[in-house]
Amino acid sequence: MSGFAEYERYDGLGLAALVARREVTPEELLEAAIARAEARNPVVNAVTMKLYDYGRQAIAAGLPDGPFRGVPYLMKDLTASIAGVPMTRSSRYYADAPPPAADSEHVRRLKRAGLVIFGRTNTCELGLSLTCEPQMHGATKNPWDTARISGGSSGGAAAAVGARMLPMAHATDGFGSIRAPAACCGLVGLKPTRGRNTQAPYLGEGLGGLSAEHAVTLSVRDCAALLDATAGTGPGDPYVAPPLARPLSLELGADAGRLRIAFTSVTPNDAKVEAESLRTLAETAKLCAELGHHVEEANPVIDGGAVVPTFLTLAAANTVVNLAGNPARGRPARADEVEKVTWATGQMGQRVSGADYVRATQTAHRLGRQMAAFHERWDILLTPGLATLPPKLGWIDMMLDDVDEYWRRVFHFSPFTVWFNITGQPAMMLPLGVASDGLPVAVQVVARHGDEATLFRLAAQLETARPWFDRRPALAR
Repeated sequence: MSGFAEYERYDGLGLAALVARREVTPEELLEAAIARAEARNPVVNAVTMKLYDYGRQAIAAGLPDGPFRGVPYLMKDLTASIAGVPMTRSSRYYADAPPPAADSEHVRRLKRAGLVIFGRTNTCELGLSLTCEPQMHGATKNPWDTARISGGSSGGAAAAVGARMLPMAHATDGFGSIRAPAACCGLVGLKPTRGRNTQAPYLGEGLGGLSAEHAVTLSVRDCAALLDATAGTGPGDPYVAPPLARPLSLELGADAGRLRIAFTSVTPNDAKVEAESLRTLAETAKLCAELGHHVEEANPVIDGGAVVPTFLTLAAANTVVNLAGNPARGRPARADEVEKVTWATGQMGQRVSGADYVRATQTAHRLGRQMAAFHERWDILLTPGLATLPPKLGWIDMMLDDVDEYWRRVFHFSPFTVWFNITGQPAMMLPLGVASDGLPVAVQVVARHGDEATLFRLAAQLETARPWFDRRPALAR
């Protein structure tokens, strides 16, 4: 592999430290990332828009002296608005949408951190899946097993990082779209507290407050430092996350105390959890006890049966708006311009009344109160990351004729993620397990609303006790 030969030995902060010590240049890091993208992307189909010259020009213009100065970065082809750069949302309907005139606030903060954007990653159409198999760009494949999904909707980001093209990449999460791909590809994936990262200036909220923006990373410390660089309100934000006492990077290695940790394998929708996920959950609970924490099995008392219907009401209504949002068309999408599930979900949304939408938001708030009551006793909740190993490509298919069966498959694969989009809590995937066939298996670690600090203290302990950085797919060896 051409370029900086030791590139893959480091996480993002490690690469930035080399740049700071002048042991390597940003140009060398970018070319190392490009070389790996060119060699490995044909196998996994993670990068769908090459912005190599955009990255080179940013370096030539001079990079800010931020915590990730010179580190290559990829942006998802959804939500992340980059001035002058198209965003297709992996949809034929949006293929000709005009590029934004200005960066989003999140992108501005990423650039201030010194990151070098050099491409966009694949996603499913309008982010409506937990796999990444759009008709427009083709399927993204899991670098651990290319017959399987990489997760979605941030599947391109996870496949790129899993294939070691770069140490971290931008991702978003409306019902598991950071965490499911992280679990599939053996990465750290945090959905922050609702409002922790602003969506200014283009959005006040996404999916009725369910969506959050952050990243998938190889290390816990990159996840923390990146959130330190981007967190905070933007002008006109409709709500904000509780303030953090100090930078999250300072929580790593800090004394976590004796945490009260509950674990559950009870799904809100009665989905079956397979043996590999249960085994990894049990091993993680045991490890937490060995680390000195108080650990018990305890099932939160929530209206579990309301979780998926609440999401579907909010998502369907939002899809109606998204299917009328391309100013270049000046009209709503037609059925032949979008995938079958996208169209059918929009049709579901046409039947959602204003009162239905209000009831769904009130149900979401009630679920949040129920989890707040649970966290009066428990600092942390552990759940399986996913109910199953990543399924084969084609099983969660947005070209299915039966939209109800489609959504059933989505939430039988990943029943634990959407729960915490609804409640707004921070939830993180950690790749602590390995299946019998070598695939990574994750545990989800959930903290009370606004408490990323406790989440990072525990995550750092678990990473130290069961490190995963040197585990990599054959594609990246």
